[in-house]
Amino acid sequence: MRRKKRYSKEVLLELHYTSGRSVRVIAIDPVTGIEVTMVGDARRGEKAWKRRTTQKLRDVLNKKR
Repeated sequence: MRRKKRYSKEVLLELHYTSGRSVRVIAIDPVTGIEVTMVGDARRGEKAWKRRTTQKLRDVLNKKR
């Protein structure tokens, strides 16, 4: 029997660059409304931050199951 996922494969991402070298990345699951936020060095690259924040969101969603 397959388990139904409570979350979507889609993730909403927001990147906010601050006045310095930091970036604030927010990942939101549109089905549950759960969001995670990470703040770090903007020099790491947008792709790396998106991947890392999305993985953190998946970990939080899997914990809640």
